[in-house]
Amino acid sequence: MKKFRKVLDGLTTSSPVNVGSAPVCSSTAGTPTAAVTPREIEVQETLVSENFQICKTVRHGFPYQPTALAFDPVQKILAIGSRSGGVRILGRPGVDCFCQHESGAAVLQLQFLINEGALVTACADDTLHLWNLRQKRPAILHSLKFNRERITFCHLPFQSKWLYVGTERGNTHIVNIESFVLSGYVIMWNKAIELSTKTHPGPVVHLSDSPKDEGRLLIGFESGTVVQWDLRVKKADFRIYYDEAIHSVSWHHEGKQFMCSHSDGSLTTWNLRNTSKPFQVTFPHGKAQRDGKKPESCKPILKVEYKTTRNSEPFVIFSGGLSYDKASRRPTLTIMHGKSITVLEMDHPIVDFLVLCETPYPNEVQEPYAVAVLLEKDFILVDLTQSSFPIFENPYPMDIHESPVTCTAYFADCPPDIIPVLYSIGAKHKKQGYSHKEWPVSGGTWTLGAQTYPEIIITGHADGSIKFWDATAITLQMLYKLKTSKVFEKPKAGEGRGAEMVEEDPYAVQMVSWCPQSRLFCVVGISAHVILYRLSKHDATTEIVSLEVRLQCDVEDVLSPCEAESTPGLSDQSSHSPQQAPASPGSVTPEGLRDSIPCLKVKNRPVRMPPGYQAELVVQLLWVDGEPPQQITSVDINSAYGLLALGNCNGLAVVDYLQKSILLCMSTLELYGSSDPYQRLTRSPRKNRQFTQGLTELSDNQVPLELERSRSPTSVPYPTSLHNDPRSFPEPVANLKASHYSPVFHLLDNVRGPDRKLSLPTDLKTDLDHVNGHCTSPTSQPCVAGKPRVPGPEGPRLSRRGPGRPPFRKAQSAACMEISLPVSHTEGYASKRAMLQQLHGVSMYSHDEHHATMYSWSEKESRENSFSRSRSSSVSSIDRETKEAVTTLRFMESCARKADTAPAPSLWVGTSLGVVLVIGLSIPADEEERLDEPVAVAPSGTVLMLKGSVLTFGSLDCGGSLIPSPYEVWRDPHAPEDPDRPRKRKLVNFSPSSSQEVAGDGHLAVVCSERQAKVFLMPAQTCLFVHNITESSFVLRSDVVSVCNSVCLACFCANGHVMTLSLPSLRPLLDVNYLPLTDMRIARTFCFTNGGQALYLSTPTEIQRITYSQEMCDNLQEFLGELFTPVETPEAQNRGFLKGFFGGNAQTFDREELFGEAAAGKASRSLAQHIPGPGGMEGMKAAAGGVVGDLARARIALDERGQRLGELEERTALMMSSAEAFSKHAHELMLKCKDKKWYQF
Repeated sequence: MKKFRKVLDGLTTSSPVNVGSAPVCSSTAGTPTAAVTPREIEVQETLVSENFQICKTVRHGFPYQPTALAFDPVQKILAIGSRSGGVRILGRPGVDCFCQHESGAAVLQLQFLINEGALVTACADDTLHLWNLRQKRPAILHSLKFNRERITFCHLPFQSKWLYVGTERGNTHIVNIESFVLSGYVIMWNKAIELSTKTHPGPVVHLSDSPKDEGRLLIGFESGTVVQWDLRVKKADFRIYYDEAIHSVSWHHEGKQFMCSHSDGSLTTWNLRNTSKPFQVTFPHGKAQRDGKKPESCKPILKVEYKTTRNSEPFVIFSGGLSYDKASRRPTLTIMHGKSITVLEMDHPIVDFLVLCETPYPNEVQEPYAVAVLLEKDFILVDLTQSSFPIFENPYPMDIHESPVTCTAYFADCPPDIIPVLYSIGAKHKKQGYSHKEWPVSGGTWTLGAQTYPEIIITGHADGSIKFWDATAITLQMLYKLKTSKVFEKPKAGEGRGAEMVEEDPYAVQMVSWCPQSRLFCVVGISAHVILYRLSKHDATTEIVSLEVRLQCDVEDVLSPCEAESTPGLSDQSSHSPQQAPASPGSVTPEGLRDSIPCLKVKNRPVRMPPGYQAELVVQLLWVDGEPPQQITSVDINSAYGLLALGNCNGLAVVDYLQKSILLCMSTLELYGSSDPYQRLTRSPRKNRQFTQGLTELSDNQVPLELERSRSPTSVPYPTSLHNDPRSFPEPVANLKASHYSPVFHLLDNVRGPDRKLSLPTDLKTDLDHVNGHCTSPTSQPCVAGKPRVPGPEGPRLSRRGPGRPPFRKAQSAACMEISLPVSHTEGYASKRAMLQQLHGVSMYSHDEHHATMYSWSEKESRENSFSRSRSSSVSSIDRETKEAVTTLRFMESCARKADTAPAPSLWVGTSLGVVLVIGLSIPADEEERLDEPVAVAPSGTVLMLKGSVLTFGSLDCGGSLIPSPYEVWRDPHAPEDPDRPRKRKLVNFSPSSSQEVAGDGHLAVVCSERQAKVFLMPAQTCLFVHNITESSFVLRSDVVSVCNSVCLACFCANGHVMTLSLPSLRPLLDVNYLPLTDMRIARTFCFTNGGQALYLSTPTEIQRITYSQEMCDNLQEFLGELFTPVETPEAQNRGFLKGFFGGNAQTFDREELFGEAAAGKASRSLAQHIPGPGGMEGMKAAAGGVVGDLARARIALDERGQRLGELEERTALMMSSAEAFSKHAHELMLKCKDKKWYQF
């Protein structure tokens, strides 16, 4: 039992808020309340630093920017290389491994050591690596760095330990795989070609040994030259010169002919009996000319495979080769089988393809059964055994990026019944037409670990779709797909409203909120809409209810300098008087501005919904005075309360989804009431008020923009079709006001520096505008509210977007955003912070960075932490326009006021100024009353303060245990009614433990912001513990999570640090510089979950899962699959006496005799450098670890040792019998010749 004593007498208290003066806040203080008496609480904390360690677990998705493909036909495992130096090795479902080259150089080629448990990679930095696959975490055994030549092609013959390496200069080197050193045997390009040749043949593009004779090597040069080199006599057997460049070569299995693909779209077949001209020249997709001339040139055939079958014609499979007049056609794979030609169109460009065959021996009939096609953004397998060539159903989650990922959510330890329900519903919508055969890539072994629990990952996408994934036991399988766009009417072409308001990706998902227990699902879209879904196993035809929320305000929601002699709180109350509602909602004002219309139109007719998640309610924010609504920045839903809360840069709205009514709609300022700790300024009517609709650009010599605030608030226009009758509310809620938000500019400080750049891929590039050298958000609309600009000379030029345009353009895809900036130094951190904040569509106006305008803090601290005030006047004016945004929301049982004696339903609101507001909720307890009586919503006046924008809330009892939010047990809304058992709501409520003697019925509230974490004792509102998480950076994501049967606060900072803090004492338990933030997608998609797990989008197409739990790191080996399984190599076929007699058998030779050091000598040391890898036995033991891995390796080693001993015994017995026979024959010969004379011989 540990005791934590926090004496608040003068240490962490702030002085009371006095009328007429600004509150004074110390750097470690948290509450603006008066000092309280010392308190002592006893909490048993079980977490220690030894419970935490961070490591990667598994990577899901399609390899980003793939470059190479390889397949082991015996082990049946597949490898994919990428441009960033990554290698994905795939086997049966569950066998999925990711390896990364430290250099980050692109992988040019992959070569399996077939059935040897090893892989050779050739990288763009001219380095060869040998990977050991006989362990769950592959490691590099050897590396060989070429210093003077560039690698272009590699070939490793089956069951050979000598690797042929072709280079850009046209030379061919030979590497010993076992020692990974170069042989002295080199085939120089000038020896391979004729001496009379005047031009260089170009780089080596192909290497292969003849199926008929392993001592002959076929070398293909880019210029069109093909040479067969006799390795024994070190000279060329023949040379072929062709006019067109060669891209690939493929042998017939008998070794008597081969086929080449060329840059003019032709295929040439060459017979070894006559190499003076091609045996056959074909243009598979070329148009034949009438006069017998050569067909028109086509696009290059990049690769060709020539495979034979026993019972039918051979297969010729190639990529490319289409006619140039079909420029609009998609990339194709052509399958020629006899006289039939089948063209398979692909959705993406083809990177590489391989034909999977039954035998690994190149001199046997190949019997192809499938084609593995690696595309730029997909991977498919085509079944060759059926005439229709169907594709196999891919068991890997390769379609995460089907539409760009815009948000992620991770839920561990879900209810066990939710995954079967989602899977059964999703299975009904699966595509048909797949091959009925099993997935051919079936290598490796994987078993479900003992310690598993249901896990679900949710991804939101730019097209408005939602995908639920089963992530149990480090696997990933899609369960269910939901399309949110089906809720809205499709905009018709030429329709005024749709054409003007809907641009690209209007349905993009911005965030999701899911309650696994009640199965309620909430989706926030980029068009300022929220959709509420309920799960049902039955189809239904219902009408979707739509609520429209109008937000606007006129109060200058800006902080005044500390020196100002003004009273904190609200400005003149007359400015808050309700305004008349618009005469015609959904119309266009006489000035031509759109008003009271949403961005999208909800279907207003009964809609048939299939089983699954069915839309029940849509909440949309409205245009106000020509200004589009701001994107929603926070949302929370609670099934026990029947309430939905959403917030944005303007304020907060609370919706009762049971009664389909709006309960609260206020600006952030109005939520304070008289408890506002800041001094606000109202806008003085100076200068012309001008209006701009778009992101604007100002040069340094332009007149600063004075952005107009909107007019006074208006009442919320409730739709008359809804049953939300006027109700009597308590005094603070009597006059519900809406607020409208004025522009939020996301400032990027010092972006113009030479070491900072923004890079957005061209396929999903958004506009980047600059204000005095400061970038604004690429997707978030700066909402400038108020009257139109007075026409002037600058007006037309500055307006980038005309009136009535939407607040979105291309979806803010988390997958497409990249940023290059130094993260090691701390100067300019505010600009990095602002850059990341543009992802969330909200200006995180952190009060500790701008406290020079709020508090009477020391001048030194002000200079260190605030923005520089020596900017141009235009930027200063933009600073003053920054609003206080709602950054996080949480429904929970809490004591909202100090006088409360028991926890009650409440809504906790966190803002971008580091302020926490608590709103009390009065909810009827009876079920019938709950559906009829109004829910009272009233700000409690409780205000807590932190440094930086508030990110997350948590609730603990005084024993340190987590208090989950209450929820309603799921029931199917469309299940058949049972008259004997009426349907009732079943609520589950978690109250703070009543056994806590200290603090009675109180509880602990955990609040984390970008800079600080605090633990408050409620209802006393006493700050018990405070921890300054970071001074040089800021927190991007934080969550209260359960680890090792306890709870902690997990944080991810912009400087790449992953931290965990104990609760409630906030002791640092883990601080690891894990992931330097070089990518905006990481900031947008990083999320923690229970069980010590987290994930983020590592590339636009891949999800990386990590763990920060020592226990899971120790048990990780049990979850991972085995890549290598001992399999007997198939025996070569016996070709028979006649074929062998007539030269059909392949000739073997001893490569060691030719390439070994004794015969060929040593290679030049300057040519290549050998680098020992960390994957030896020592490295393997350190990397793999674990009892299971050790036992498996010991078993494999024993099997191999026994096999070698058996082979040795057989060879020894053979030698003994041979020696005995020789002795017998020698004795017989001696006896025969013993009595003969010399002349008789």
